[in-house]
Amino acid sequence: MKITYIHHSAFLAETEHACLLFDYFKGSLPKLPEGKRLYIFASHRHPDHFSKVIFDIAAEHGDTVLLLSSDIWRKRVPEELKASAVFLKPDTVWEDGVLKAETFRSTDEGVAFWCTVDGHTLYHAGDLNHWYWDGEDPQWNENMTRNYRKEIGKMEGRHADAAFLPLDPRLGEYFYLGIDDFMKMVDTDWIFPMHFWGEFDVGARLKALDCSRGYRERIVEISRQGQEFSI
Repeated sequence: MKITYIHHSAFLAETEHACLLFDYFKGSLPKLPEGKRLYIFASHRHPDHFSKVIFDIAAEHGDTVLLLSSDIWRKRVPEELKASAVFLKPDTVWEDGVLKAETFRSTDEGVAFWCTVDGHTLYHAGDLNHWYWDGEDPQWNENMTRNYRKEIGKMEGRHADAAFLPLDPRLGEYFYLGIDDFMKMVDTDWIFPMHFWGEFDVGARLKALDCSRGYRERIVEISRQGQEFSI
């Protein structure tokens, strides 16, 4: 499986029979291979996760399925693409014989995606994260901790070949909490940080923390847009 980091939380994963494009809104896309179905995911409507440009990509590629969070308005999808658009609420399972997608409720907006395709498992968190903010009301942060751990608890004991997880430096000293909690629940071969606002050193910063001792070798250090990985 080949994985390309595009921008922010956008990744392209290419397997034997399919291409999966997650949360694309801008950035340079690799050439999409012909003959493979393209699945375009949008985890929610925030402009750093969703843009109408995905509809241009879908129209150009042809064999495309749009897997969109239900918070994205149906009227935003062009009429000629409505038949290929699927709107997913949290706690939903969708499959078409090539790909199986399960959704989880975000702690912000929309959904996270757990995908099974060609014998591979991939998890894209969207904005499902442990958003613990310094200076926020303590009760709000306590609720966030509880809600995040409850949601990822639904994945406990699962295995993912690759997990795309927020590692947001805006959270300050708490930037690592989401990944650290996730790794206590889910067995993951490779952790791809995302949502790091151009601060490419966040992976190295997490590796330097004592809490990551048990999984730091699985943290992928992304250094540039367009970087490709074979896993």
